[in-house]
Amino acid sequence: MRTPATPNHLDQTLLALADPTRRAILQRLAAGELRVTELAQPFAMSLNAVSKHIRVLERAKLVRRRREGREHLLSFTPKPMDEAARWMEAQRASWTSRLQALDDLLQAEDRAAAASAPPHPKGRLR
Repeated sequence: MRTPATPNHLDQTLLALADPTRRAILQRLAAGELRVTELAQPFAMSLNAVSKHIRVLERAKLVRRRREGREHLLSFTPKPMDEAARWMEAQRASWTSRLQALDDLLQAEDRAAAASAPPHPKGRLR
């Protein structure tokens, strides 16, 4: 099944989303554009460590950086996350369909087994 997300982009997106700090950075950026120093403020780590997380998010194209004078402003770009969500939904739909087919097959086998079983003798059901 072909999805809009290419495997490389999907890998980069899922790798970026695998870390709780990077997910927290994205949550903060979802509220609006921030300077790198503002973005790093609540995290109990060095600015250099936060910058490494930001670079992973930029490689995945989840974060866009623009310069305004000496300031680096970061913003969230949802397109890669939307593509990953579509890929996951396609996988979920595929597995749901397969599991439904298996359930239908098992129920048909149960009905066939019940139809071919000998009837219970009267008076022995208790």
